Amino acid sequence: MTRSVISRRTLVKQGGAALAGLSVLRLAGPTHAFRGQSGGEVIPWLDQPEPNPAPEAIVQQLEWEQLDSWITPNDQFFVIKHFNEPQLREDDWHLQISGLVERPLTLTLDELKARARREVTFTLECSGNTGLPFFTGGIGNATWAGTPLAPLLEEAGIQEDGIEVVFWGADAGEQTWREVTITEQFARSVALADALNPDNLLAYEMNGEPLPNLNGYPVRLIAPGWYGVANVKWLTRIEVLDRRYQGHFMARDYVTIREEERDGETVWTFTSVAHDRLKSAPAKVTKQGDRYEIMGAAWGAPIAEVEVRVDDEPWQSATLGEGAGAEFAWTFWTYDWGTPTSGEHTVTSRAIAVDGDLQPAADDPLLAGKTTYWESNGQITRRVRIA
Repeated sequence: MTRSVISRRTLVKQGGAALAGLSVLRLAGPTHAFRGQSGGEVIPWLDQPEPNPAPEAIVQQLEWEQLDSWITPNDQFFVIKHFNEPQLREDDWHLQISGLVERPLTLTLDELKARARREVTFTLECSGNTGLPFFTGGIGNATWAGTPLAPLLEEAGIQEDGIEVVFWGADAGEQTWREVTITEQFARSVALADALNPDNLLAYEMNGEPLPNLNGYPVRLIAPGWYGVANVKWLTRIEVLDRRYQGHFMARDYVTIREEERDGETVWTFTSVAHDRLKSAPAKVTKQGDRYEIMGAAWGAPIAEVEVRVDDEPWQSATLGEGAGAEFAWTFWTYDWGTPTSGEHTVTSRAIAVDGDLQPAADDPLLAGKTTYWESNGQITRRVRIA
């Protein structure tokens, strides 16, 4: 079989909207800290992200060595902006629920806030995170609050032929399809059954405060368990259709392309980015006295266990800390490395979900056959030098 290779230049040039969506994350002091050693000297990783070729799109990323906050503060949360940044005002904003519904609805922010309120702590990850050599920090964890989506859809009354629900944001920009240039509004869709999931929220708060503008003020969709692109910001309209929605961010961008072999023949598959995948990452190595500790995070599913491998030694169990048992939030973990030998070492982690799913190795066939950078959840190996 012949593998297609997508160069970094192609990713930057052709993935304009995708790169514009890659994230900005800045970490500050701890809200919840790692359980284990406090303080200590952080030993920097030898391997660092490559220079950012699109600083206008990826302004700043999470530096894993600085991670010590289980909840990411609002002003430091990563930002995905595919088009413009809308400036919506509460006094003239409203949300429409339309399309194939019996009773179209138009709601103000006050009317949404008057409905039942729910909270969910959910780790949001960009589906391109760690898929590019210069983008490794597109992730953050927040407590989101809003009103459940499902009761509103039920109140509107979905017509019998409604099968797809489209979420429209206020952001828009030019897209060229073949020789036609149009202005397209950002939108993503899900099947009706997914839209009716009771976990979905129309969120207007983030960590107890109104949504920051760059995070979707005044209302965004929060769909726990889905990659960031599905969590539409600056929400203005929800539309029910009798067909699949095929906009740019469903059918052309955020599409994972895989090469598979079936009965001796090469077959290409195309799937729209959707649910989170099981993943973990070593965050940092710290030294206190003469002992070393490895710290990290795991997410994408309820975590049962995290294992750490140093160099080519056997896998060892890490200790789960903040977030252990959470359904949608990341779990922090630590591994007591003791007194390692001097020199360069590799550190790899892998997560094991409650349902037994195992985070794949980087060369797993499902990942090796992938020619796009979306949904890269292979085991991450970092390099560190011990003095």
